[in-house]
Amino acid sequence: MKALVTGGSGFIGLYMVEQLVQNGVDVRVLSRRTLPEFAQLGIEHIAGDLSNSELIRSAVKGVDVVFHVAGMTGIWGPWRKFYQVNVQSTREIIKACQENGVPRLIYTSSPSVIFDGSSHENVDETCPYPTEHLCHYSHTKAMGEQLVLESNGQGGLLTAAIRPHLVWGPRDQSLTPRVIEKATKGKLRRVGDGENLISVSYVENVAAAHLQLADSLHEGSPTAGQVYFINDPEPVKLWDWIDNLLKESGVSPLKKSVSAKTAYRAGRMLEMMYTFLPFKGEPPMTRFMASQLSQSHYYSIEKAQRDFNYTPIVSIEEGMKRWKSELKQYRDSK
Repeated sequence: MKALVTGGSGFIGLYMVEQLVQNGVDVRVLSRRTLPEFAQLGIEHIAGDLSNSELIRSAVKGVDVVFHVAGMTGIWGPWRKFYQVNVQSTREIIKACQENGVPRLIYTSSPSVIFDGSSHENVDETCPYPTEHLCHYSHTKAMGEQLVLESNGQGGLLTAAIRPHLVWGPRDQSLTPRVIEKATKGKLRRVGDGENLISVSYVENVAAAHLQLADSLHEGSPTAGQVYFINDPEPVKLWDWIDNLLKESGVSPLKKSVSAKTAYRAGRMLEMMYTFLPFKGEPPMTRFMASQLSQSHYYSIEKAQRDFNYTPIVSIEEGMKRWKSELKQYRDSK
């Protein structure tokens, strides 16, 4: 079997590549950057980005399954960039799969596609998309997800999507470093009452879920055309989780806080300022960020357990041990 992983140099993507190779799969990666691990794993790498439709068509030729992991993330930026990467490129991948007879496509989505700013408590996949999105990322990921699911059964292509939430673990170059950096610089505040519960997802289990879903995807399978939440079974208190991360990294826990209403109002004002005035970078607070930091958002994985027997390959205790080992190395290197 041959698999294509878009974004295989990213956090989730590299773990998927490693697991595929361990399972004896011939792997091709399409990503903007190469990694030393690619040569060590003996995989094929195509350098480039998703704006090149010819490159996409070339990358999907001869593969049995496409894992579309690549995407534009973030809470701020121009609509056209988010749309190009998360929607238009996804449309091109679907088209290329259909034209080249690729039988399976797995899309890496996000629970943010259904986030409307209110609390989500043990929500399942029946929760509808909101009528209004709070940022371009969630909006365009929802559009991409819908394209993938609607293409199921068309042109011989079977599709499914996964929504992992707050992915954590060793080699994270996004979530963990950003939290530590903001806290170190005194720019991180607890938002809300600190009691909000969230789902988090250990990275190796997220990667494994993609592979397990792909293995289940065939004609007549209950997974065809479906979307699945994937996260650790039990939710955690967001701010306790962050304080634990900071402690393991040698950073003092948070002491300052701001109310959810104040953060939301500040986010609305800052969005307007960064839209109409020549500020660089991204706002320190947005409505989406304020809602995410103050509201509960945790999700049921019963559907994944039922439909494709989703089974974590690493216990949360073992995952935490591996993560803390890396954080200890970070702390000792300071």
